[in-house]
Amino acid sequence: MSDNKKVVIIGSGLGGLSCGVILAKNGYQVTVLEKGTQVGGCLQCFSRRGAKFETGMHFVGSAAKGQTLDRWLNYLEVSKDITLSPLDTSCYERVLLKGQEYKFPNSHERFVEQFSEYFPKEKDNLEKYFSLVENIFRASMTNSLRQIGEEDAIVKYRLQSVNDVLDSLFEDKLLKNVLLGNSPLYAAEKDKTPFSMHAYIMGFYNASAFRIVGGSDKIAFSLKSTIEKYGGKVLTNARVSEIVCKEFKATGVMVNDTDFYQADYVISDVHPEITLSLIKSNLIRPAFRHRISSLPQTTGVFSVYVQFKENTVPYMNSNFYGYHKDTVWDCEKYTEDSWPENYLYMHFCSSEKQQYAASGVILAYMRYSEVLKWEGTTLGRRGEDYEEFKKQKAEKLLSEVENDFPGLKNSVKYYYTSTPLTYVDYTGTKNGSMYGIAKDVRLGAACRVLHRLRIPNVFQAGQNINAHGILGVIVGSLVTCSEFLTAQTIYQQIEEAN
Repeated sequence: MSDNKKVVIIGSGLGGLSCGVILAKNGYQVTVLEKGTQVGGCLQCFSRRGAKFETGMHFVGSAAKGQTLDRWLNYLEVSKDITLSPLDTSCYERVLLKGQEYKFPNSHERFVEQFSEYFPKEKDNLEKYFSLVENIFRASMTNSLRQIGEEDAIVKYRLQSVNDVLDSLFEDKLLKNVLLGNSPLYAAEKDKTPFSMHAYIMGFYNASAFRIVGGSDKIAFSLKSTIEKYGGKVLTNARVSEIVCKEFKATGVMVNDTDFYQADYVISDVHPEITLSLIKSNLIRPAFRHRISSLPQTTGVFSVYVQFKENTVPYMNSNFYGYHKDTVWDCEKYTEDSWPENYLYMHFCSSEKQQYAASGVILAYMRYSEVLKWEGTTLGRRGEDYEEFKKQKAEKLLSEVENDFPGLKNSVKYYYTSTPLTYVDYTGTKNGSMYGIAKDVRLGAACRVLHRLRIPNVFQAGQNINAHGILGVIVGSLVTCSEFLTAQTIYQQIEEAN
């Protein structure tokens, strides 16, 4: 029972807001504190000159009626506030590699059939591969509504790299590269990224894929409204400067260095390293702080947000991944001359059944070292050399995409840019990484971050706890909130909501 216990949540990303909804629905006094002016974290959108742009949550999967994400969205009371537009079921993903385009269709059967046409000698192996992907997806507690404890079947695939497993399944080198064509969705690295991560992503989006009409910030606004509906608060411009601890537990948080918010429990939805920096207590050992600060981060990203001239660019109802070399690997190890070695290009969904795109985004890997010289500067005040750096990168990236989409540059009315520094400003992720802490099979369990801290009433949520992406973060919130309610209680409530 909650007994009206007070829960303070630091950060209003998806993890913080979904924890807030779950606990507020169950009688806890929830206060979400956001240091910025807008809630949402990676759910945030922005508008320029009448055009709207996604910043992080560009599309979702497994959201058809009765599927995993659909059931979660119903439970979190989001479904009533959003409209989903399905991507093209015959090619929700398009991968251009070695000058040839490959299409990823939805459903097990259609996927195997399509890829068997591309690679007829691998048909039997493709069937084995996709059955394995689905088995891992279904068995994983991370990606299903099954009870905790049913994930033993996938443990070994967390310890095997994606390239090692694909090498064991296929002979065709090109096929293996094509299957990894959408690896920017999880920033895969050779010999590091576990096969389980690849299977989560492939299984999640293959079941169904959608864009959120009008932008993913609608999810954030819906979650905020639901928290308030159940008596909670979501406050912006509220920067937590310390998690205050006395003796063996937290007693609350300091906000903007001046205001104290009492709390029976604290949940942090910010990067684990930032969370630890807020705790002065010696309950957190130096060795643990060092381990967290030493964990590898996923690569950062450079983004070009393009606003198109009216009725010039047909709406692309799929995601496009372009590679200009014969492998998908090591694109994050570019040189100044070779960048960008790959890119991801997507359109914004302004309305259902739209014919022309009003805006879109092009993403390419960018290491934090490229913007390190401007670290510590503030948004909008980084100097002319930073603006020139971004302009040169944007023009080069647009020229690369022009090679695959002739006439694109002539259709661009305006464009805007962001770097890993922008991610730091708006999401607080370390080094502007795309997906936070990287999973690395060589580190095993050492790269996993638990939702519990040594301080008994301080917990963590967000993309670094469990997995990134909308489903990974939401189920991570289930894990965190199970400390308050038990997982069985939450599962029962999900069943009742559906």
